[in-house]
Amino acid sequence: MHYVFYKNDRLNRAYDVIVIGSGIGGLAAAAILSKAGKKVLVLERHYTAGGFTHTFQRKGYEWDVGVHYIGEVHRKNSVLRRAFDFLSDGQLDWAPMPEVYDKIFFNGDAYEYAAGAENFKQHLAAAFPGERKALDRYVDLLFQASRSAKGFFMEKALPPFFGKIARPFLTSKFRRFSERTTHEVLSSLTSDEKLIGVLSAQYGDYGLPPRQSSFAAHAMVAKHYLDGGNYPVGGSGRIAETIGAVIESSGGSLFAKAEVESILLRGSAAVGVRMKNGDEILAPLVISDVGVFNTFRLLEEKFADRFGILKKLTQIKASLSHLCLYLGFKESAESLKLPKNNLWIYPGYDHDRNIEAFVRDPSSPLPVVYISFPSAKDPSWNARFPGRSTIEIISFAPFEWFHRWEGSAWNKRDTDYKTFKEAFADRMLETLNHHLPQLKGKIDHREISTPLTTRHFCNYQNGEIYGLEHTPNRFRQNWLRPRTPIKNLFLTGQDIVTDGVGGALMAGVLSASVILKKNVMKEILSSPAVAG
Repeated sequence: MHYVFYKNDRLNRAYDVIVIGSGIGGLAAAAILSKAGKKVLVLERHYTAGGFTHTFQRKGYEWDVGVHYIGEVHRKNSVLRRAFDFLSDGQLDWAPMPEVYDKIFFNGDAYEYAAGAENFKQHLAAAFPGERKALDRYVDLLFQASRSAKGFFMEKALPPFFGKIARPFLTSKFRRFSERTTHEVLSSLTSDEKLIGVLSAQYGDYGLPPRQSSFAAHAMVAKHYLDGGNYPVGGSGRIAETIGAVIESSGGSLFAKAEVESILLRGSAAVGVRMKNGDEILAPLVISDVGVFNTFRLLEEKFADRFGILKKLTQIKASLSHLCLYLGFKESAESLKLPKNNLWIYPGYDHDRNIEAFVRDPSSPLPVVYISFPSAKDPSWNARFPGRSTIEIISFAPFEWFHRWEGSAWNKRDTDYKTFKEAFADRMLETLNHHLPQLKGKIDHREISTPLTTRHFCNYQNGEIYGLEHTPNRFRQNWLRPRTPIKNLFLTGQDIVTDGVGGALMAGVLSASVILKKNVMKEILSSPAVAG
């Protein structure tokens, strides 16, 4: 979908709400408010909408940049599926991945994540026959932690005064999981470090290895995928396309290439935004979906300091940054025998040690290589791109390695930059060719993005992919909530609760609930289910 680019004369002047950023959190809040009768304006600085759900094309190929699989949406009555159906008016379709949706590799040892709690346990018990009790307990903890998150979410929707009173009652169970690291919890279940490495192999989905990550973050992600993975039919770009249509059908507007320079304040209240070209757009409510660091950069420093925001920002850190290699082939996925499941490939079972070694010495083995096959997952692909296929390969890389090119422009950086990043691309290709040797010599198009690419397109200053890092400390920050100290300015997106499409979407629901002063999720779940 080609989005309308921003121009002042395309504005409808009577907007009730301005949403800065079009990630899934911003789109969700905008669609809910639109359905509630609000006229909403969504402003996106990129040339396309969707945040990390967007796709891009080159030379007849298409790649997603952040949606590689989503859990739970194959169950039509699941909370996430009902939410997507509500937001898109039932226009989003999903294709289930195979029963084994993730394959994990450690130096030649292979393991499978199979859909269904019992199936998952049976597959891993076959590899770890003495650990069935640990696996039973582990899955039970995933369910417990995920259920406890409901209170954590609810507390964030309450006004600050009532939230402070209710917090101990609503979040005490969740804190038992959020205060411990993933490794601490897994070590209490088993002493087998190989099993711990296997159970934490999806850490790339939330961006921190087990000795650093909060178990709550791990549990929400692992539980999310426990029943399998799914891919949006038509590619992940369909998410913004379908939800954007709901916003526009309600009289709202969604503009790309619409960069906000600052949030306008009158006294201690937000009253609109100033665009990069100097235009000022006013509205009674402003919602930011661009992350907490970026949001408060849009305020004059004296205002951020007045509300104590600058001090709070020192208490949190950005998540890891990444490399992504995009490959195109002039053959179909079927012809190339591309799998529909994801591959996770590691040099050893100790994920923390893998990352430490790599950060210390870039020539060390890549700490993780994640490989996704969008053209194999999407049943509409062959109709849209006949005789072609694509692959994405992801690994982590510190932003600091790219500091020396910070002042350079995207696609115009020097030869040293290209040589540096292409060396990583070559290593990622070696891994691909080892696991899928039939692809060797068949690449038609390749390009690799770095943390600087993420910064250029998504405006995350350190090239981070998951917003804030998911440590126990992150979950202690009670100020990370839809309401801000500034009247009429609200936050949404993955920094509010947790990362990923599901977490960011639920943040959008929370933000809309706070603004509308009603339980929007209850409304979503009580609305008629979409047939089909």
